[in-house]
Amino acid sequence: MDVRSTPRPPSRGRARRSARVIAIAALALLPELAMASIFGSLFAGSRPTNVGTGVLAPCPDKPNCVRSGATDPRHAIAPIAATAPLPDALAVLVGIAAAMPGARVVTVRADYAHLEFATPLMGFVDDVEFAVDAAGGVIQVRSASRVGTSDFGVNRKRIDDLRRAFAAAGKAHIPTR
Repeated sequence: MDVRSTPRPPSRGRARRSARVIAIAALALLPELAMASIFGSLFAGSRPTNVGTGVLAPCPDKPNCVRSGATDPRHAIAPIAATAPLPDALAVLVGIAAAMPGARVVTVRADYAHLEFATPLMGFVDDVEFAVDAAGGVIQVRSASRVGTSDFGVNRKRIDDLRRAFAAAGKAHIPTR
């Protein structure tokens, strides 16, 4: 019998070290999991009744919302211009958005989509809506926080990130206006 071909059993010391590493990693994640379970529903807020209807909801009178078609500068953001047929472009946009951290698809139709984005630690939820505007040849967008006043620019950044990713996928061009 060749001694070199016989596998060595793992040493007890190595197994103990591995168990300690796993235990330490689990303890390191425990505070984040506990915070998410404690605060997750507390800061999620309720889904607004005017979201998910198939028409973009207006922005509330708080700075934590952006919407294409809004007339005031703090809420205004350009729609997403599509080069692909609009229903196909919407499907691609929803796919890009759904792959982002914290995203959950709530509603998808050929002309409208609603997604929710939750922050990992505190569970704040933002509602994102997309609506096909066939007359304008664009996808209208809205992103709004459910609770609080300020979003530190997160909603505007999310739409801008989606716009860039959509353009990078070859389905849109970034408007110059």
